[in-house]
Amino acid sequence: MVSLLFPASALIVKMGVATIAAVFGMMLFMLLIHRIPPTDFLMIPLIGIVFGGIIEAVTTFIAYQTESLQMLSVWQFGDFSGVLAGRYELLWLTGGLCVLAYIIADKLTIVGLGDNIALNLGISKRQVTWIGVGMVAMMSAVVVVTVGMIPFIGLVVPNIVSRLMGDKLRRSLPAVALLGASAVLLCDIIGRSIRYPFEVPVATIFGVVGTVLFLWLLLRAPAEQ
Repeated sequence: MVSLLFPASALIVKMGVATIAAVFGMMLFMLLIHRIPPTDFLMIPLIGIVFGGIIEAVTTFIAYQTESLQMLSVWQFGDFSGVLAGRYELLWLTGGLCVLAYIIADKLTIVGLGDNIALNLGISKRQVTWIGVGMVAMMSAVVVVTVGMIPFIGLVVPNIVSRLMGDKLRRSLPAVALLGASAVLLCDIIGRSIRYPFEVPVATIFGVVGTVLFLWLLLRAPAEQ
């Protein structure tokens, strides 16, 4: 909407507005799932899919009516070719948020153990949950508006690290960051090498690799049990 209504605004302004809108969208999603009974936790991903689908449908309709589908695809599809000066500065914000996430990692781990354990240890589940979700929303928004969406990385990498190192976040977070960055870098190198001097977007390469890894994780679980 900023690109359509205020096309002359600086790129960093557009990215900032997109980040704020994404954070508000996550807050609205949290308010929606807050009304779900604790026993219906399986409804959360379904509501997320429907909620995201509605937003995507409205956005696509507006882009179609204004002949800006190509611009929308550039913002959504993960690709490092457009990351130039003036397009990456917001990523410094994610660095600070990552440090904060590491500081409260133990509280996040305790909250994940359940309401009773968190209450007995004197931790406010609601407060820690909102802080955690807010940080994730802001980091995800900044990365998406800077690079675009890269499928499977947030699903595959943490699960691999969790199997190798357990669920203690303070110990596993550095490994998740290192493995995730290394996997994205490797896929980017492959994408730049397959059809040099042309570049295959990193989202395409990681989508293929992530699908294989995700299926491996699913098929390997029953064998271990």
